[in-house]
Amino acid sequence: MFTAHYESLTDKCFFYITLRKLVGLHISLLFLFFNHNKNYIHFYVCGYPLSIFFIVVNEFCERFSYYGMRAVLVLYFKYFLQWDEDLATSIYHTFVALCYLTPILGAIVADSWLGKFKTIVYLSIVYTIGQVAMAVSAVHDITDSNRDGTPDNMTFHVALSMVGLFLIALGTGGIKPCVAAFGGDQFSEHQDKQRRTFFSVFYLCINGGSLLSTIITPILRGQECGIYSQQKCYSLAFGVPAALMVVALVVFIVGSGMYYKAEPEGNIMLDVCKCIGFAINNRYRHRSNQYPRRQHWMDWAEEKYDKLLIAQIKMVLKVLFLYIPLPMFWTLFDQKGSRWTLQATTMNGYFGKLVIQPDQMQIFNPILILTLVPIMDSVIYPLIKKCGFNFTPLKRMTVGMFLAAMAFVCAALVQVEIDKTLPVFPSASQSQLKLLNMGSSAVTVNLPGNESLTLNAAQVCRLIHNTIRFVNGMNMPVNVTTSAVDLGLIEPFYYSTYSTIKNGETKFSLLSGSQSCEYIKDFGFGGSYTFFIPSTFVFGPDCQDSITVVEDIEPNSVHMALQIPQYFFITAGEVMFSVTGLEFSYSQAPSNMKAVLQAGWLFTVAIGNFIVLIVAEIAKLPNKWAEYILFASLLVLVCIIFSTMAYFYTYIDPSEIEDQFSKKVDEDEDDKDKREKAEIKMVRRDSAESYDDSYKQSNM
Repeated sequence: MFTAHYESLTDKCFFYITLRKLVGLHISLLFLFFNHNKNYIHFYVCGYPLSIFFIVVNEFCERFSYYGMRAVLVLYFKYFLQWDEDLATSIYHTFVALCYLTPILGAIVADSWLGKFKTIVYLSIVYTIGQVAMAVSAVHDITDSNRDGTPDNMTFHVALSMVGLFLIALGTGGIKPCVAAFGGDQFSEHQDKQRRTFFSVFYLCINGGSLLSTIITPILRGQECGIYSQQKCYSLAFGVPAALMVVALVVFIVGSGMYYKAEPEGNIMLDVCKCIGFAINNRYRHRSNQYPRRQHWMDWAEEKYDKLLIAQIKMVLKVLFLYIPLPMFWTLFDQKGSRWTLQATTMNGYFGKLVIQPDQMQIFNPILILTLVPIMDSVIYPLIKKCGFNFTPLKRMTVGMFLAAMAFVCAALVQVEIDKTLPVFPSASQSQLKLLNMGSSAVTVNLPGNESLTLNAAQVCRLIHNTIRFVNGMNMPVNVTTSAVDLGLIEPFYYSTYSTIKNGETKFSLLSGSQSCEYIKDFGFGGSYTFFIPSTFVFGPDCQDSITVVEDIEPNSVHMALQIPQYFFITAGEVMFSVTGLEFSYSQAPSNMKAVLQAGWLFTVAIGNFIVLIVAEIAKLPNKWAEYILFASLLVLVCIIFSTMAYFYTYIDPSEIEDQFSKKVDEDEDDKDKREKAEIKMVRRDSAESYDDSYKQSNM
């Protein structure tokens, strides 16, 4: 059964067809015909355009791709590219900063030239290429010519990863302002309820993709893979997000025929910049005292631009002025993906039988967001209001900044506990030595400037810190292997190369001719061991007790659970600062200036990340806890400045101001019409009088 009706909307014609199947499913098809013979098809399911399902799936896959790659990025820098923590932190935050700068470029391109659909498609292709480049850069076998598990040409991997990160930053930032707006465009004017539901589901997909990827990609990174040698599988951790980005692109393109694609109508940010530029230039040209002063410097744009636009820009500049201290909050907030992840690598991740990887600790952020947002809106804020306290948006933001500072105080306290368990490494001007007695009797060692040392048989004097290795003290070669690592054949009175063993129970197989031994060791997080096979070693079922184990570096003993308070404070601060900040900005901005404030907000995030790399490269504090205290102190100082600025801020209603200008414009137009009508009457009267005079003259 088909039912159809037509309705006219400006110069467009909509044709609705409802198809009822026997199963009772109602699917509505919407055909839109443009004036230039362009058309698209809308399928409706349960009152929602089918096209938005493609957009929602696209957003989920894209957010999984981005946050999954970003979760393991700083560890990739440190352990694969072998950068120090400061360089890894600097490059990480440079990448994040670029991700928040490029949305401005994407919005301008979409609104002024390509339109949202083409911008999303083209930049998603760039995005996908970047993710694939990151996955390829993490394959160590490409340049591992000697097959020892370490890339021989690190320059290739660094260059390819940097190109990949640049393309990812361009892609993810460029499509960020387009996808949500493009989804909103799919709804007609009478579908406000469906549009609100769409945005709720849309942002749920963002948090869902972030949460799942932060859980999954660290697990993939922890696996061991390789063609010739087994190493941490960063290529898989980057490869899965790359595959999800391919899925996101394909799904979005498949729905192409169902989308409503609005033509680009120009970007308001360009108009704002041009107006501000003209006002500054005009003010500079009239800087002489002979020109009268104007109430506001933006008033110097009145010669060229409409007064309503100037008034709207004044309102936006008033909010942007409050944005000046905000980057410091993001300086602290985004370090949960860099400094805090590196801090977790020195901690114990055993939660009973559950093992948490260092980069998985970030999952507490999206979990706490989903928990705290409804609690804040339904419990905390109403309770504060009932107590008679006027908890304005700017006051909430101030409290949010203070909570973020408290999070870094917690991080500093955790770091102090970690430092107590870390070994003392030699400085740049010092050296350390390890002495091993492979004989069957005690040995006395005399070192100049040091006391005599007596090493008993099969004993190690620990003066240096190493990763896992075996030392063969017998007069026969021994082959040592595990399921994941082959330490190879160890010659008599020699040692194996350093190897990494993941946490958990590991079984070693020791073989020498027809003799064998099974040795089992349970490893924690971050330990370094030397296994000494003495000259008196005997193969057999009791060989387990014959091997001497020396802990060069004790396994991590400070539990990762101690990081939960700092994640709680930083997330609570985010909810009060970020969510409230966007709400405040939108309430104080004119209706056509939302995009300008969104660009300004993202710009503060970018600046905040640049501050991190500046401090990381310039401060060079010897202790990490001191750096955390420095950041906390800076944010407290900025918090005081912001609270002072907020105290003098006057809340406005942009709609009322715009209505006043509109009313004034209408009155001016009415006066103009009256003057024109009066002039027309005068012209008619003058023409009539002149006609009478000429008529009289002709009669005479």
